[in-house]
Amino acid sequence: MSAERKSTSSMDEHRRDDDATPTDVEKQYNLAPYVSAEGGDYKTRFPNVDEAKVVRKIDLRVVPCLCVLYLLAFLDRVNISNAAVFGLKQDLKLGGNEFNTALVVFFAPYVLFEIPSNALLKHFKPHVWLSLCMFLFGLITLLQGFVQGLGGLIATRFFLGVVESGVFPACFYLIAMWYKRAEAQKRYSFFFSSTTLAGGFGGLLASAIGKMDGVRGYRGWRWIFIIEGLVTCVASAILYFAISDFPEEVTWLNPEEKEFVKARLYEDVGHSKRHDPLTVKSVLEVFKDWKIVVGGFMYFGLIVPAYGYAYFAPSIIQSLGNGMIRTQLLSVPPWACAFALAMLTATASDYLRKRFIFVLIPTAVSLAGFIILLVVHDNKHLQYAALFLAAMGTYAAMPIIVCWFNTNLGGHHRRAVGTAWQVGFGNIGGIIAVFAFLAKDAPKYIPGYSICIAFIGVSVLANTIYFLGVGWENRRRDRLQAQGAYEGLTTEEKKRMGDLNPDYRYFR
Repeated sequence: MSAERKSTSSMDEHRRDDDATPTDVEKQYNLAPYVSAEGGDYKTRFPNVDEAKVVRKIDLRVVPCLCVLYLLAFLDRVNISNAAVFGLKQDLKLGGNEFNTALVVFFAPYVLFEIPSNALLKHFKPHVWLSLCMFLFGLITLLQGFVQGLGGLIATRFFLGVVESGVFPACFYLIAMWYKRAEAQKRYSFFFSSTTLAGGFGGLLASAIGKMDGVRGYRGWRWIFIIEGLVTCVASAILYFAISDFPEEVTWLNPEEKEFVKARLYEDVGHSKRHDPLTVKSVLEVFKDWKIVVGGFMYFGLIVPAYGYAYFAPSIIQSLGNGMIRTQLLSVPPWACAFALAMLTATASDYLRKRFIFVLIPTAVSLAGFIILLVVHDNKHLQYAALFLAAMGTYAAMPIIVCWFNTNLGGHHRRAVGTAWQVGFGNIGGIIAVFAFLAKDAPKYIPGYSICIAFIGVSVLANTIYFLGVGWENRRRDRLQAQGAYEGLTTEEKKRMGDLNPDYRYFR
């Protein structure tokens, strides 16, 4: 006991010495706060814990389950594009822009319920909340296979938006509560790339299910909804037992490992405030930070081309003169290439500890693809190749944008609200996307491609503002720290401030 008191006293003295020494600029710009974790450096405090082993355990337990969840969520959301190729519009007698209206209905509740859903995640365990949402969107997708007209399709799409609203931001938020910022990008991109896997898998699955046309009197497009919805419902029951909760709550880490995980995150982003209540006042407090607002526009700009591609790529490929089955099969390769580029970009981003440049590069690829689609209308091979560029660039840049913004936020409150805001506001772009590609504009879709190009520009502008802004904030904190402006704050007070901690430096 006496030795323990001496050790603690020694640590306190060491901490005070650290506070008195000049700022370690190199460590700050190595993208982590320079102060040591609560109670001392976490690796020193836990000499018997193998960090690499713990991270591997987290990788196996946390990310794969969330990938399966989001793959099925995105599949159930966009499989309507595959169903449209197999005659959904004709059977439901959808004319004019009625199909686009059915698509847009999804986004109204999806946008409105993002923040409330993340607030509920703090009151329900993640494995309960996410598996419940999954079961419900699987059930609604299944019921979509039995609709008889526009009214039924609109109703199912609306409730699909309600129950899916909580999935994406909750998953990103949960991942952020497990990983340090410097190691997060590969995990985020692997999770986000579930969308590209869903797109590719959806095309393959639709090409197979479409051959069931006429079985038990149901058209092929109905079987797409029925089978994919049923698979999701079954998977939700399995994932109820497989999805991990927050680090403090899981059973597959021993007590020492739990404390180790909490300590390493504490050193990286500060106090999590996991059990502090999320109130209207605390939500509004988060929005006083300009970076939160800009984060929404960073994602918003790329949502338009992302959903434009996801919902209308099969129709665009079919307009190039391909049959129904061939269209579904040709929709797969662009998604596969998008997955590959996303993972390569994420790996490079984590290795070099840079974000902005790895947003710009794939965004430029996407821009090139949409420009080709806008100006070339007499070369089918080039047009199909441009779809590769559009998908690869868009879906490689998006996970970096969300990860960059999300992991720069410290603590449960700011991450819960910030992530939900970015994804919720960003998905307003989905409303624009579904009305950008109208039947009357086929097959050239000049307005649609023009809108996508414009919103890519919006995203680039917002990302540039954020990049310059956090750089300015880092330099401002350096200057004030050198002047001794923060000497009145204790280490604990600073850590409870999350990313507003004056010792905190943002990823760029």
